[in-house]
Amino acid sequence: MSFKQVELGRNGPKIAQLGFGAMSFAGFFGPTDEETSLATLDAAIKAGINFWDTANIYGMGVSETVIGKYLAAEKPDIVLATKGGIVPGPPRAIDNSASHLREELEKSLTKLQVDRVDLYYIHRHEPGRPIEEVVETLAGFIEEGLIGGYGLSEVMPGTLRRAHAIHPCRAVQNEYSLWTRLPELGLIDTCAELGTAFVAFSPLARGMIGETSVDPAQMSERDWRRVNPRFEEPNYSYNLAAIDAFRDYARSKGWKTAALALAWVMQRGDHVIPIPGTRTAAHLSEWQGAAEITLGPDELAEIAAILPAGFAHGDRYSDAQMMGVERYC
Repeated sequence: MSFKQVELGRNGPKIAQLGFGAMSFAGFFGPTDEETSLATLDAAIKAGINFWDTANIYGMGVSETVIGKYLAAEKPDIVLATKGGIVPGPPRAIDNSASHLREELEKSLTKLQVDRVDLYYIHRHEPGRPIEEVVETLAGFIEEGLIGGYGLSEVMPGTLRRAHAIHPCRAVQNEYSLWTRLPELGLIDTCAELGTAFVAFSPLARGMIGETSVDPAQMSERDWRRVNPRFEEPNYSYNLAAIDAFRDYARSKGWKTAALALAWVMQRGDHVIPIPGTRTAAHLSEWQGAAEITLGPDELAEIAAILPAGFAHGDRYSDAQMMGVERYC
């Protein structure tokens, strides 16, 4: 069964409801190489996954460069998103100025080997800079034909409403999964009301939800999860026990664990589009069963009993990682 086709925002391009996040190509979750990354992109195309997401800071351009090589060689029919607005530093900073966004967008287009991207996000909203000013800049890029639409990332509903009042926002990207549920407090509903896609990153709990869970003891020194509170003890052991129970439940139903978690996310609404990431084609194959899973009231209640909202121990980011994330509620 193929994935449902949905709009990326009201009147936006049609995409499979399951997308692909390419942060893993940059080595944030352990070592990889270009050949493996290109093979993973090829597997995504064969699986019907035609919405790809990257960012300028993923490996300081490595992720965009790999995707650009694939696009130039294979010319697949995809919908492409990238991001700008974070200055990696040190010190790390957020810059949503018109000059910085233009400079970074032009660099991204060069690395991706394209003349435009379908969606361009501000990766974080710069505190103190009115979102209305930022949207005026992004609307200008749309008028120039450099981007098809704009998006916001890690914002609160109020910021989305202010932005949308200036120019319709195509997508909002925030973390959302069975272990991160904050967007249920207004953001997913606001997106539905405004006709904005809600793009869920880390829908598999940063590698915890799968046929096996990641083990912090096996992580490389570069793996940023090593300093993430949910992967530190005693939080990790509590989280692993809960997800082990979910994994047992998925297997009792004959489903892959990742496929069940993705199906759960997609059932939040047709405008909710998860973008799991992986370094390898092997992991990608675990997602495909999500298209065949429809959860009824009984299954949803059973999942809620195993992984109730708020089950995860530890903050989803460390204090340093929270920089630029808009907190609300």
